[in-house]
Amino acid sequence: MNTKQPKLSVVIPVFNEMATLAEILRRVVAVDYPKEIVLVDDGSTDGSREFLARLDREGLSALDGASPRNINDVCAVFQPFNQGKGAALRRGFEVATGEMIIVQDADLEYDPNDYPTLMGPILSGDADAVYGSRFAGTPRRVLYFWHSLGNQALTTLSNAFTDLNLTDMETCYKLFRAECIKSLQLEEDRFGFEPEVTAKLARRGCRIYEVPISYRGRTYAEGKKIGWKDGVRAVYAILKYAVKSKP
Repeated sequence: MNTKQPKLSVVIPVFNEMATLAEILRRVVAVDYPKEIVLVDDGSTDGSREFLARLDREGLSALDGASPRNINDVCAVFQPFNQGKGAALRRGFEVATGEMIIVQDADLEYDPNDYPTLMGPILSGDADAVYGSRFAGTPRRVLYFWHSLGNQALTTLSNAFTDLNLTDMETCYKLFRAECIKSLQLEEDRFGFEPEVTAKLARRGCRIYEVPISYRGRTYAEGKKIGWKDGVRAVYAILKYAVKSKP
């Protein structure tokens, strides 16, 4: 009987995250599961790019204080200029070689200790994609009422067109079977990735699960980047991919 565990590819888009980059890498590395880490620098100017170039050359020896566990590979990919999270993820998905792929932001809002919970429905053969919900009764930092309201509105609008019942469409933590996400023709360059991938997974008939995750949101002073323009683009993306025929 084949007991080999499918490899997890952790795709991390990076744009000016030098303050948290080393620590999130330590946390990802510490997860005891066979994995590779694919970092995509999106034109950083704060030293992140140089740090990743060193990591790409030297491997985990460049990461002080890390205790490697089940790491198959660490690689860095460099976008020629800043194009946005969606563009960085497309590049990362192309490079990823694991049977499962998870999106991991480079900040410290999401906890890699939640990986086993997210992988569960895929490892059991029940899901093609798993979303980690920040609103399922698990510990989370309390921040920004209007952001929360906006997220609920976007999730509800997305659900209305996809006929899903997600509680957190905008979550970063999305885990996919590799063949599923690689089969989609993704177009959005920025945060429109979230509604686009949701619409295309739904149209393809992919089995989507949602599991609770912990969440420690950061403030704008701490580096949060998403803004109201991204909310407007998300509405546009929901409507656009609701009528587009090709997943």
